[in-house]
Amino acid sequence: MLLGCIGDDFTGSSDLANTLSKQGMRVTQFSGVPQGAADPSVEAGIVALKSRSIPADEAIAQSLKALEWLKAQGCTQFLFKYCSTFDSTPEGNIGPVATALAEALNAEKVVVCPAFPGAGRTLYQGHLFVHDQLLNESGMEHHPLNPMTDADIRRWLARQTQLSVGHVGYEHVRQGATGIAAALDQANASGARLIVVDAVTDTDLIEIGTALDGLPLITGGSGIALGLPENFRRRGLLAGTGNKWTGVAGQSVVLSGSCSTATRGQVARHSQAGLPMFEIKADAAIAGQLEPKHIAQWALKQTKRPLIYSSADPQVVRQVQETYGRERAADAIEGLFGAIARELVAGGIGRLIVAGGETSGAVVESLTIEALEIGPEIAPGVPALLATSRDGDKLALALKSGNFGGPDFFADADSLLSP
Repeated sequence: MLLGCIGDDFTGSSDLANTLSKQGMRVTQFSGVPQGAADPSVEAGIVALKSRSIPADEAIAQSLKALEWLKAQGCTQFLFKYCSTFDSTPEGNIGPVATALAEALNAEKVVVCPAFPGAGRTLYQGHLFVHDQLLNESGMEHHPLNPMTDADIRRWLARQTQLSVGHVGYEHVRQGATGIAAALDQANASGARLIVVDAVTDTDLIEIGTALDGLPLITGGSGIALGLPENFRRRGLLAGTGNKWTGVAGQSVVLSGSCSTATRGQVARHSQAGLPMFEIKADAAIAGQLEPKHIAQWALKQTKRPLIYSSADPQVVRQVQETYGRERAADAIEGLFGAIARELVAGGIGRLIVAGGETSGAVVESLTIEALEIGPEIAPGVPALLATSRDGDKLALALKSGNFGGPDFFADADSLLSP
């Protein structure tokens, strides 16, 4: 294994897997830290954690455990992957985890770059944009777990770490890899170890990746990985086989626990198409009034792509959190989705489409999936995934971050996951 990656959620990890696979690397995504050694043919291994919104000390412990396993697989470079909207509170967890990894690897010049132009996330003069809006005006300021109220990533990150935060502006990035490398050296010479780097286009990210050849630690969104495979390819270290893909027959079901603007639009499009829907009310889930088996049985009786969803308006989500507490509400809904997923798989479904990072993590953990093969891209940042049980049963999955995908994502995913 060459490149060792640590993802702070499951959808973001599959987003990264998609990027690396498209660039020709042989990629496997692992659900948590594996017990044994990886297949030696794997070139990039991604340990997907559910550490984005847990206490910082737990996120650090899990990330360091993943780092040790990846080091044992022979990795020479490491990537800490987080969301392209830098989802975090002023306390973390991005800063604390990046700091812990930097200390463990004795890494200097640690790039911080959440940019993902393909999904409309760009970083300019240290400020993160979602299309033409500043991050804190894009709807992310209403995120139920990690509200982003400041678009200045330098300022937000500085609140989360004791390490000095530097910046490489776009005037250096547009000079290409040589200019970027020189600017990183200069920022580090000034005392900065965590260095925010601007990026507006995929070409910028490729040049940044070239400049990072040989550095032990990189952090960012999946876009920061665009230029990394070529560094290994230049040294003749890639086999060039990539990943193969075969879809799965059978019934499909959609689970949606995201209240993002994009996902709510996808739920609305599903409704407009007259397809079956089952809404999970937060109050009922918290009160334990919903039986996972009964909900799954409802879905299994439908003839075309039923949707089970809890994608409420942000104001409704806030009211629920104020009434029951954020953690209690999240745990109840995620636990319910995980239990429903188990019942659906036991019922023999072939394809499962999941919207929302926390929901995706709960589903994958509930199904005890150990590893996922990477398939073709459904939408920017969202690949098809294939899980195979010890008995040989296959399940095709799409794990989507809340804000990813177009209005017809559910239909698009179902089509690509099919044989």
